[in-house]
Amino acid sequence: MHATAEQVYEHVVLTYPTISKATVYRNLRQMVDAGELLSVGTFNGSTHYDHRCHEHSHFVCESCGGVFDVDGNYSDILARATGTKGIEIKNYQLTFSGICDKCK
Repeated sequence: MHATAEQVYEHVVLTYPTISKATVYRNLRQMVDAGELLSVGTFNGSTHYDHRCHEHSHFVCESCGGVFDVDGNYSDILARATGTKGIEIKNYQLTFSGICDKCK
């Protein structure tokens, strides 16, 4: 699951009822900055987070809004982009979109 900050808050507040949303958001940002979480991107108005920090791609369902891991090697895309004159790629994320199996 690629939870949003709101989903993380809803889960954490069950155990820590006095926690604020600001604390959850701040801690998520700190975990991303420390490399402990991956910020997958913002879809349908919410940023999604992934605990799997190794290089992999994602799929976003246009129907349910679900975000799913896509394993595979897409190094050819990175190699072609790296060959673009005058740029230095330091990070990238590849996201596919369409309709998931559940929504078909």
